[in-house]
Amino acid sequence: MPLMEHLRELRGRLTKAMIALILGAVVGYFVYDIVWEILKAPYCSLPESEAVDPEGCSLIVTGPFDAFFVAFKVWAFVGALVSAPFWLYQLWAFVAPALHSREKKYAYIFAPLAALLFIGGACLAYYVTALALTMLFGFLPEDALTFLTIGEYLDYMVVMMGMFGLGFVLPLLVALLNLTGILPHAALAKWRRVIIFASFAVAAIITPAEPISMLALAVPLVVLFEIAELFAFLNDRRKRRDDPYADLDDDEISELDDQLSPLDDTESEPETGKRT
Repeated sequence: MPLMEHLRELRGRLTKAMIALILGAVVGYFVYDIVWEILKAPYCSLPESEAVDPEGCSLIVTGPFDAFFVAFKVWAFVGALVSAPFWLYQLWAFVAPALHSREKKYAYIFAPLAALLFIGGACLAYYVTALALTMLFGFLPEDALTFLTIGEYLDYMVVMMGMFGLGFVLPLLVALLNLTGILPHAALAKWRRVIIFASFAVAAIITPAEPISMLALAVPLVVLFEIAELFAFLNDRRKRRDDPYADLDDDEISELDDQLSPLDDTESEPETGKRT
């Protein structure tokens, strides 16, 4: 297809995805109260929230537009989750024509696994949030009261769940790159220490300044990367067993075979005719 045709198709796919997101946000509008109660539950389980409001847990509002922005973020969050199958299909339909049949097969296998890993990481972040807040609030003096703004708390929850989910999907992408031949096991083994250090560094950056959240993200990341490296090792060994030239680079000079070919053993017949 010409470039302009690709751009027109991309515009159409994005338009359909945006319509699906808007319809999903409408669903989020009707389930806003239920979703907010679920997101607020980790904070409500803390003793510090009872000290501020003995009858429940309350988050304060500091600006006239905070309530609308919080509601809009929840609508968008629910809309992205509800419409995920549709807008992911639009993305897949745009990319699929450029993939080989083997790559399509891998994508069909890894897409459900990626969804499960993302959900697992988000759920882990949801349950770790209460422990992280407990440790952070533990540094407060005894006569201090905890007043969190509703916007700050929602941003904290969404970022934690999103980052944990994406972090759990990254090792799966490493395995997919190995299957396609882009990332061999030798490169993973060479950079193993750097990957482990980067896992802890990234976990320390995207989580609050306390060890529980950092370890809750970094340790599973390292374990999943080790599983991905083991998968790459087994896959590369299988390739070497099936193809003896799999380890050779494209620019590497192969060894010459000094054995005679069957054609070399046959002598050419003498010419019997005369050229006129």
